[in-house]
Amino acid sequence: MGIRVDRAITSGTFSLDGQTFEVDNNAWVVGDDDECAVVDAPHDVAAIREVIGGRRVVAVLATHAHDDHVRVAPELTEATAAPLLLHPDDLVLWRQTHGSREPDGHLADGQRIAVAGAELHVLHTPGHAPGAVCFDVPELDAVFTGDTLFAGGPGATGRSYSDFDVIIASIRDKLFALPGSRVVHPGHGDTTTIGAERPHLEEWISRGH
Repeated sequence: MGIRVDRAITSGTFSLDGQTFEVDNNAWVVGDDDECAVVDAPHDVAAIREVIGGRRVVAVLATHAHDDHVRVAPELTEATAAPLLLHPDDLVLWRQTHGSREPDGHLADGQRIAVAGAELHVLHTPGHAPGAVCFDVPELDAVFTGDTLFAGGPGATGRSYSDFDVIIASIRDKLFALPGSRVVHPGHGDTTTIGAERPHLEEWISRGH
């Protein structure tokens, strides 16, 4: 079977600025029958490993370092012998959860990560978090957006290290430059497409979130 996208939905908490919320997160697994990459490692290693199956994991990729997206990342990397990669601008958030345990490598805008005959193109999309990134996969006509873009609007920007104007610029300049057919796989909730969301940009700017 060729390259495909699988999903694990996990439940847990998100904590920042002294508040904690119950959340459901998507962990996306991109690959073929032999190898894969994992996008985000929230809450539950067993659920993610069940989706991985017996495949070799090329990398565990963090869209950003809020605790609900990286909570089990070190455990998953130890279980799979795969490196954990994070944009360095999010180290300030990463260290709130994992202290002195550093990521295994860094992500950079324009970087490409090979898996199963395809490439994940790294797009630095700050705003929800300073080191937020998305992973565009042209071979799948898909983009993994973390908490930068959801069905219905941008990710939240009301907490520390976030900025509404910055996330709008990231969406407009990076994500909305992609083809309208691109399927958006977000960090929470259901998929959408770039074409479905693009017409609403001015509406989001007007409402301020």
